[in-house]
Amino acid sequence: MVIALETTLFDAAPDGDCWTTSFYEGRSVAMADLYREHFELVRCAVSGVLGGADGETVIHEVFFRLISNEGLRRSYQSGAFASWLYVVAKNLAIDYARRRARETPDGLVPGLSTAGVGIEAQIEARSLIRQFREAVLPEEWRSVFELRFVRQLDQRTAARTAGIARTTLAYREHKIRGLLRAFLLEQEIRGSS
Repeated sequence: MVIALETTLFDAAPDGDCWTTSFYEGRSVAMADLYREHFELVRCAVSGVLGGADGETVIHEVFFRLISNEGLRRSYQSGAFASWLYVVAKNLAIDYARRRARETPDGLVPGLSTAGVGIEAQIEARSLIRQFREAVLPEEWRSVFELRFVRQLDQRTAARTAGIARTTLAYREHKIRGLLRAFLLEQEIRGSS
């Protein structure tokens, strides 16, 4: 009987104390009802900005944040809950799209922006890339390095070209950045000694 009572808490008017308390506390039954009843609304808000895998990622991110972040839940004060949730989802989608648009590799691309760079610096950069590839970079990550750091393809295109999931590519890219930083730091230390 208690379960039946909890399942109706979400259906209560949004200004009702029971519903608000249940939502603010993040009770699992309320969160499950929230997901079932408002999934389509969140999907519509997100799909106006993003589609495909990115859209799905953001949809689930919205619900993940609602479930795990009491501060976000408490930012709903009163009024039309659906309108508040629509704005939350749309804003998260816009933020995600902006981040993705800024995704540019921090890699080295000798020859692309060499204005004002001497030939010696270009040769040294190419040499460092070759050394990094041969001495440090694992074989299975070389295609990601080539596509993201050298050719500077965006993550979606690079993942499609490499035939791997974008999340796998992002993970490898992250690891490559760490290896590259360590390698370049080591080269700088050797050069200054």
